[in-house]
This record gives sequence, C-alpha cells and structure tokens, in this order.
Amino acid sequence: MVKVAQCWDDGVTNDIRLIELLKKYHAKATFNLNPGLHEEKRQEPLWVPAGYADWSFKGFRCGKVGKAEMLSIYRGFQVASHCWRHENADAHPLPVFVKAATDAKHFLEDLFQQECPGFAWPCGIATPEAADALRDAGFAYGRMVTSTEHVEAYEHPMMLKPSCHVHDGVFYRRFAEAKARNGIFYFWGHSYEMLDSAGLWEQMERKLDFLSSDPEVEWVDVIDLVRPARNSGK
Repeated sequence: MVKVAQCWDDGVTNDIRLIELLKKYHAKATFNLNPGLHEEKRQEPLWVPAGYADWSFKGFRCGKVGKAEMLSIYRGFQVASHCWRHENADAHPLPVFVKAATDAKHFLEDLFQQECPGFAWPCGIATPEAADALRDAGFAYGRMVTSTEHVEAYEHPMMLKPSCHVHDGVFYRRFAEAKARNGIFYFWGHSYEMLDSAGLWEQMERKLDFLSSDPEVEWVDVIDLVRPARNSGK
C-alpha cells in the first residue's frame, strides 16, 4: 500500500475546476488559504498584457474564491492556514508572523466549524524559531516546498517536505518509489498553474485517474501523515 496526499495553495478560482476532478476520482486534498487576500465576491481570472503591474503567472492573473462562497466550495475537504495575507517567515517579526498564521487558522476554524491544524509556509520560507512558535500555537505540521525522496512525516512535522510538485518530472518515479516501500507519496501545487489550458488540465486528470485506479493507493489528508506521531507521543 502507499498513502497518497496532496495540497493546493492560495484559494484561487481554478480550485473550483480542480475540486470537480477531485470529487470525480474520490481524491482527498487539503487547500491552504490566505483569508485576508479574499474579497467578499469572487475575482475571476484573466489574461493580462505584457508589462502588467501586478503579479501574474505566465500572464495569467489567477482570480480568488470569494469569502461568501468559500465554505460551499471547499466543504468536504481539509483547509489549512497559509497565513493571513501570505506573510513570509523571514519578512516579519516573529510575533507578527505567528499572528498572521493563527489569525488564518482561527478564521478557517470558525467558518468551517472544524479543526484546522495544518500550515503551509508561504514561499516555502521557514525558520526554526517560527517552526517552534507555530507548533506552540497549536499547528500539527508545516509544509515546505523542497522535495524529498522519502517523506519524513513524523521526524520534523513542522518542516514537512513533500515528494514533489505536481508538475515535477519525477512525479511518477517518486510515486513508484513510495509504493515500493509502502511509504508516502505527497505532492502539492497551485491550480492556477494549469492556466486555462486544456492540455494541462488533461494531464492533471490523467494523474488523478492513474493514482485512483491503483488498488494499492490509499488517499489520505495531509494531517493524517502526522497524526500517528502525535498519538504515539513522538
């Protein structure tokens, strides 16, 4: 058997299309959200011209899910803190950073009426001091962006490294390696990276179909990777 987990960052409008695929293939996922960056109503994505002043991904300005619809869109999935406004751990005093992370946690817990123990480090930037502070604030794990061949879910849960990014060329190889050792395959991404490209969305669906069709795959939530450690006292 191989445990398969996935998570997606930033609460963008493309998540709606992604969630349709996840439900089709009965795949679990965690969505890492920045409540302070969401307006009440949905912001639609659009292509922008060269020289556009604000950030875009390859000219694609990802929209954001509206706060008013957040609950209905992500209901049935795990949500996790990605800080209030995507604050980086090295760019703010520690108390400010921890408040941003916990404000997002509390907002999501109030909205979804469920535990929100997960965290994803904005831009993958983490410090030992911030990791200790977030653990003390009640977080069970913190996802990095640096990949690893062997997901050490229990050793350093606040510095949890994934197997790969969803678009990494090693995606299938890392899965095969995890399966061979009855291990963990954990991938992450941003749904805006599929743009509005039919080809990229077809690739995403093929990956979900590949994983869900394997009888040895057990879809799990990211929190399930660290809960055995918490329960055993490690």
